[in-house]
Amino acid sequence: MSRESIAEKGYFGEFGGSFVPAELKEVLDRIGSEFDRYKDDPDFLEEYRYYLKEYVGRENPLTFAENLTDKIGGAKIYLKREDLNHTGAHKINNALGQILLAKRIGAKRIIAETGAGQHGVATATASAMLGLPCTIYMGKVDTERQALNVFRMELLGAEVVAVDKGRGRLKEAVDEAFADLVANQDDTFFLIGSAVGPYPYPEMVKYFQSIISEESKRQILEKEGKLPAAVVACTGGGSNAIGSFANYVADKEVRLIGVEPAEAASISEGVPAEFQGYRSLTLLDEDGNLKPTNSIAAGLDYQGVGPEHSYLHATGRGEYVTATGQEALEAFQQLSKIEGIIPALESSHAVAHAMKLATELDKDDVIIVNLSGRGDKDVHQVFDMLKK
Repeated sequence: MSRESIAEKGYFGEFGGSFVPAELKEVLDRIGSEFDRYKDDPDFLEEYRYYLKEYVGRENPLTFAENLTDKIGGAKIYLKREDLNHTGAHKINNALGQILLAKRIGAKRIIAETGAGQHGVATATASAMLGLPCTIYMGKVDTERQALNVFRMELLGAEVVAVDKGRGRLKEAVDEAFADLVANQDDTFFLIGSAVGPYPYPEMVKYFQSIISEESKRQILEKEGKLPAAVVACTGGGSNAIGSFANYVADKEVRLIGVEPAEAASISEGVPAEFQGYRSLTLLDEDGNLKPTNSIAAGLDYQGVGPEHSYLHATGRGEYVTATGQEALEAFQQLSKIEGIIPALESSHAVAHAMKLATELDKDDVIIVNLSGRGDKDVHQVFDMLKK
């Protein structure tokens, strides 16, 4: 496959691509070629599926939130329980797949970026299990508000590097990880956790996260005998959302709804721009500089979004709305008290919108909410917020 044809694969309409230095593009093109080689390889898929079942604990349930449905009224609300995965979030699906790929192409070291820490924990976990050293880059601000996840990563044997450049958040962590990859490209594999970045990462992350909608589609047909009226997922970089949507894109009657934090609404308020090696909707100020974000959910605190989400928005196939931090905080408490399930603050944005949406739909309709992670990591942060 020529390099030109590889690059073309990285586009979703006008979005995507690979806007990186030549030496880094060569590394990424090689990863893209190897991904294309292995993604349909029976032996690779058998190993991946084995670990999903025996290590991650899939398939996870599609739980009818009966109490919440009764309280809200309207459509039935189902929760896709990614919070029950080993490490507590959807991130392990992708981390495991990419590390298995990295081992096959001869990588000796794993690096990753993380915001809320769940991707870092998943990467550290899979690296430990498969015997590869890893370094996790995390914004200094995020290391402070997600200190428990930092300890988990270190406990699992990872080196956690707190990045204090710029605003010390996810964007800066990604920048530092790319710098590491350029400097150590001969033996290092950069394991990106969200559906962002230059080709092949958006396609690769979607591939490994599509297990979410593969399962939920089968499960909802078994439980309800029909497809959902809507699938709802929180959207920062967009990995859990693109995985939740993947197997429903062709089903035009199913609404695909991404919920952004109002404080970091890249799709709702962004403009097309090149950002961290790819073209997507990006939050810029009047001078063309990155606009500061301040979401209560570290995993959504990002100025960009995956290029396929930008494309789904541009074509009208996806709907993208916002939820405020306060709405997410209220949903966090509601789901905890009503269903006995403590969601991640990221997932709480999706829950908040689903609660509104349910009242607008008929009682015969069904909504699937992707519960992308559990809220253990956020309990101390929420405790402090509520105390104030």
